Amino acid sequence: MIAIQKQLEAQKFESVMIIQVHDELVFDVADRERDDVEERVRREMEGVVKLKVPLKVKVSGGATWYRE
Repeated sequence: MIAIQKQLEAQKFESVMIIQVHDELVFDVADRERDDVEERVRREMEGVVKLKVPLKVKVSGGATWYRE
């Protein structure tokens, strides 16, 4: 999580991490940065530790955090 935030700041992204809820990270992502942010988050979260069973990250997006 910290590495992701540092990358976003260092690369001067408009997108920002706004909250962590248990095992979820919530971002406010600029449309033009979406693919890049998704790839960075997936790479960092899946590669944080090496385990016998690989970590898998599900990335989803929407206009709001609310799901029906």
